[in-house]
Amino acid sequence: MDLYGTLGASCARREILTAMFQAGMTGARLNLSHTTLPECASLLEDEFWPAARQAGVEASLIVDLQGPELRVGRLEEPVPLREGSSALLGAGGIPVPRSVVEAARPGDQISLDDSALLLTVEEAGPDRLTCRVERGGLLKSRKSLALLGREVDSPTLTAEDRANLAQAGRFGVTHVLQPFVRGREDLLTLRSALAELGLDQVKIMAKIENRRGMEKLDEILEEADVICIARGDLGNSMPLWELPSAQKRIARTCRAAGKPFFVVTQLLWSMEERAVPTRAEVSDIYNAVLDGSCALMLTGETAAGRHPLEAMEYLAKTARCALRDLNPDVSLFRPEGGGNRNKTSKLGDSVQWRT
Repeated sequence: MDLYGTLGASCARREILTAMFQAGMTGARLNLSHTTLPECASLLEDEFWPAARQAGVEASLIVDLQGPELRVGRLEEPVPLREGSSALLGAGGIPVPRSVVEAARPGDQISLDDSALLLTVEEAGPDRLTCRVERGGLLKSRKSLALLGREVDSPTLTAEDRANLAQAGRFGVTHVLQPFVRGREDLLTLRSALAELGLDQVKIMAKIENRRGMEKLDEILEEADVICIARGDLGNSMPLWELPSAQKRIARTCRAAGKPFFVVTQLLWSMEERAVPTRAEVSDIYNAVLDGSCALMLTGETAAGRHPLEAMEYLAKTARCALRDLNPDVSLFRPEGGGNRNKTSKLGDSVQWRT
């Protein structure tokens, strides 16, 4: 089974990454909504790849593109949004995509940072939105944004995405995560861009993040190499209590089609601050494995959290427990106390999917 972390300031040292690989990590995600591949040259060439070699892991490097995903622009410093106060989006205020300003109407709601913050549009002008803060907090640069109940027209690949893909071969990228896949055409566009760059070997991971992706899942399955159940924005597109059902339906459809899939978002969210996860979190991981997930991915837990190594250890140990229960006669991870410490198995093919 593949276990992925996300690269960021919290794990950006070779010794931490080496320990994470030794704990069971098989690869890492790089979120290109916040940076570029050339900006991460030192992180990749001096820290990530040397750590993988030291741990004896044939690591995967996954780049998560910007794609059609909507995000707040860059802020000079975090912006406090107080419940009940007004917030200006667009010209003269918090930078947001122009397409959001054009699509929003009074009464619409805007979620920020995976629904951590919530705004209601009170006035919609030609270049700005005046909003009331319903759920406040601290807004940081490049956090996710969703205009609830409306579709906003966005390109499959941004200019920044294409520039990053042009550098993918240089930096050893093995997989591309395409956000907010809306149907077959998004994946054909990405595959064509990869082919033009001689990157046909790079695997495409399609992120299912809204109802449209769910509605088009059958055709997405035909074009993607792997499906990613991305629960952050997927949870913004429906009442949150419906999210578990949506996750199960996607997993069931993937199993029936024989398409690998994995689960991401808030698997160990509390460990961004706490050294020990909640009981609900480890149960979530265990059940994702039993549902047939071929991989698990941590995001903020390793990129920005206080306990990146401990988070990876809990992820690996919980997955190991679930895989043991699925395959009691198969050794799926190297022994904790010995064995060949220079080799980590990739084990997605070993999981017996349940239908």
